[in-house]
Amino acid sequence: MKINHIAQLQPTPTAVVLAFVQDDNFENQLQQCCSTYALNIDFVKQDFTADVKEFQIFYTADNQKVICLGLGKAPKSIDIIKAFRTLFFKLKNKLPDGVTIDIQHLPTEWTEFVVTGSTLGGYNIDLYKTEKKEISPIFKKDGILNILSTHEHTEASIRRGKEIAKTQMKIFDLMNAPANKKTPQTLANWALESGKKFDYSVNILEQQQLKSQKLEALLAVGQGSEHPPVLIVMEYKSPNAKQKIGLVGKGVTFDTGGISIKSSTNMHLMKSDMGGAAAVLGTIELAAKLKLPLHLIGVIPACENAVDGKSFKPSDVIGSYSGKTIEIIDTDAEGRIILADGLSYLVKNFQPDTMIDLATLTGSCVATLGYHAAGLFTNNDELAQNLTNAGDKTGERLWRLPLWDVYKEDISSDIADVRNFSGKPMAGAISATKFLEVFTENHPNWAHLDIAGTAFGDTEFAPQRAGTAFGVRLLLDFLENL
Repeated sequence: MKINHIAQLQPTPTAVVLAFVQDDNFENQLQQCCSTYALNIDFVKQDFTADVKEFQIFYTADNQKVICLGLGKAPKSIDIIKAFRTLFFKLKNKLPDGVTIDIQHLPTEWTEFVVTGSTLGGYNIDLYKTEKKEISPIFKKDGILNILSTHEHTEASIRRGKEIAKTQMKIFDLMNAPANKKTPQTLANWALESGKKFDYSVNILEQQQLKSQKLEALLAVGQGSEHPPVLIVMEYKSPNAKQKIGLVGKGVTFDTGGISIKSSTNMHLMKSDMGGAAAVLGTIELAAKLKLPLHLIGVIPACENAVDGKSFKPSDVIGSYSGKTIEIIDTDAEGRIILADGLSYLVKNFQPDTMIDLATLTGSCVATLGYHAAGLFTNNDELAQNLTNAGDKTGERLWRLPLWDVYKEDISSDIADVRNFSGKPMAGAISATKFLEVFTENHPNWAHLDIAGTAFGDTEFAPQRAGTAFGVRLLLDFLENL
């Protein structure tokens, strides 16, 4: 689909989309639009009230299709994106190959969200079906989406919105792929291809390098799988960079729980246990595409947690890149183990000004916050506020939870420096973060995001649970506002 900026309405477009906010100006704007497009306002007002994601199709006397879309009251960016995604997703088989979205009466900054949502509406989750659905005319290569706007910087906003959506859809594919189509090497290849295309460096540490550099925690978790673990190191550096930011993402491409095996009921969903890695991959790619003035490092420890005679076991004591020893209480608490090596590697080799890790880490966080917010842990109030602001702005919301030292007792070990699981049926997300803190070398500007409930979930755009690309827009906004 090609997306163009037009400054005036072209003769008789076959379909026009008009979006409205439920505010004091609604009736006046509706009157103006009905006059412009020759619609009977009395008929329109009977059927359309501009509720969020509400849409109605009307026809002019010459059979021009006019679609009115509601954005609700005081919509935020995520509401606008979801409304346009819903519209284009539900109507994609009814839309022609040319559509005009008239946003002249909407705020300038909304252009990006309109384009992102409209583009996401064409996402197809049927990755491995042998009988493919026919692509809707508007989303074919010769489909044309015109953005009617007289705002300044519209073309830049269109490009930005489209690039964000394109990267998000790549992340959807990665998250939705099953375990046999997504190994640690798959994540590595994704990073290598992206780095080559968007001009940032990627280094992959494979098994022999992991052994020689003593990333023993990552190796231990991955030793039960036929697919060897890797450490993915990505670096994007702008010549105008004034800050160095490090991101670490958990990349468990499938998690059986290991010897502490999970129940079979929902184990198939553990193909999503690389949601943190996906967020880091998407953020680095977008930073490079949009040429952000930053020095950005992404570190992804990637592996499978499989059941095998070689798998690591409860009661094992393993080493780590930091030199600290870890007592294994539960092999299903594997994410924090590989993040230990990822965090230590980032601190030792790059010394970032700020570092953030993301992981689908604990069911405890899901039990606390459900599927509408991720857990935020940090001892830095300014960093917490900046991340929270970014979450509120993008709709990828965060809620701060405590990181007090009284929880250190949960990870105390008799025979090693630290243990990976408290064994207690409470405060699991907090004790997991206290474990990670050990491997940050007391970095003063570190935050952990537990995205277990938000990276993969129920969505109206897929019949079952699917990837959300949570964290990509959040981190992008955070980075741009540093």
